[in-house]
Order: sequence, then C-alpha cells, then structure tokens
Amino acid sequence: MPRAFLIDTDTASDDAVAIIMALRAPDVRVVAITTVAGNVGVDQSTRNALYTVELCGADVPVYAGAEKPLLRTYQNATWFHGRDGLGDQNYPPPNQSPGELHAVDAIIGAIEANPGLVIVTLAPLTNLALALVRKPSIAAQVGRCVIMGGAPCCEGNVTPAAEYNIWVDPEAARMVLRSGLPVELVGWHLSRGEAVIQEADITKILVFKNPIAQFAIECNRHAQKSLQNTDRRGWHLPA
Repeated sequence: MPRAFLIDTDTASDDAVAIIMALRAPDVRVVAITTVAGNVGVDQSTRNALYTVELCGADVPVYAGAEKPLLRTYQNATWFHGRDGLGDQNYPPPNQSPGELHAVDAIIGAIEANPGLVIVTLAPLTNLALALVRKPSIAAQVGRCVIMGGAPCCEGNVTPAAEYNIWVDPEAARMVLRSGLPVELVGWHLSRGEAVIQEADITKILVFKNPIAQFAIECNRHAQKSLQNTDRRGWHLPA
C-alpha cells in the first residue's frame, strides 16, 4: 500500500522539486499539501504549490496556512529563489484554487483520517506548531515526521549557526521538537556537496525534453546563480 504523506511547504524552487518527487513516487500517496510563509509569502507559496500539482497532473488539495511566524518578524528568501520563488520564470497562474480549510485544520484532519500518516515539512514549522497547540493528541497518531531543518554538523545557510527553516520561526520549531512527534531531522548538511546537481547532469536531464524535468531545472536557475553569493563555508550572504 502507498504511504500516505502530508507535505507542509513554503513552495519555492527546491520545494517544488520535492513535491514533484512525492507526486510521482509510485509508493507515495500525497493526501494534502499545506503552505506557509517562508521562502515566499503564503499566497505565493500556495500559488506555486497549486501550479506544481497541476503540472504533474495530480489531484491533491492545497491549503493555505500561516502568514507569519509565531512571534518573530517574517523574513523571506526571495533574494535566493526569486521574487516568485520559482526563479522569476513568469509561469502562468494555476487553474485551481486552494481548499477552504486553513492549513492548521487540514493538518489535523489529515492526521485523524490517515493513521500513521507521514508528515514531511519543507518550511518553517509554524503550521505544524499551531496544529499541535490546537490538538496535542495528534502527535501520537503520526507515523513519521520528517523535517527539513537545522544544521547539526555544518554551518547554516543564513548565518554560520542557523538553517533557514528553523531560523525563521525557532519558537515553532521548539514546540514541534518537544511535542512528542516521531521527528526525523534532515539537516542542511544533506542539501550540500554531492546533493547539488551539476551542469553536466542538467544537460543530460534536458535531453529528455520532459516538461516536468525542464520545469525543475528552470525554476532553480535563480537559486543556482544565488549560490555564487555563497561564501566558502556554505552559508548565504544576503543581497
């Protein structure tokens, strides 16, 4: 049986690729995508998620969530991903609209309807923290909670000490990590080095002339260029 996933995202170019991978994985069933302010504002994040879902020909609901961190001033990352989060490629607006539920309610509902649900977070943890505040008992119903966040054994990507998703809303991260969820942290160190696709690989991918693969490359071009503004230690210098 396919594993049931809920993806919480601040859909910029890297997250769009992760969503594509999940939607096209034969052993994964994405039950919902929830969006939050992070790399881009929540409205743009929602639009990007809807566009990515449509590009994949998938039928997955998208729910908009928190517009800002719990306590801190919101800090986006458009300098890295582009103003629209997808490399400013001028993609058309999606045809579908987000679901009527708030992302927090959608998270709670998805967990209760799918025992053992795998939650995958690619963004600041604001939505998940708010869901846990509203209904703490959901923590025991989650099978896995895989969080892209933190820099446990390398420098961060916004400061020498901080990885972006945790840095944007550290209070939410603290709540989630102390909630009793079965958390698995995928740190920034795993997004560096050999994990970064190289030009030779890009050339081979584009030969296939697959529109989804082409989107995955195109939407990350701005981020590629932004890496030139990265110091030798691996963290990014704001423009």
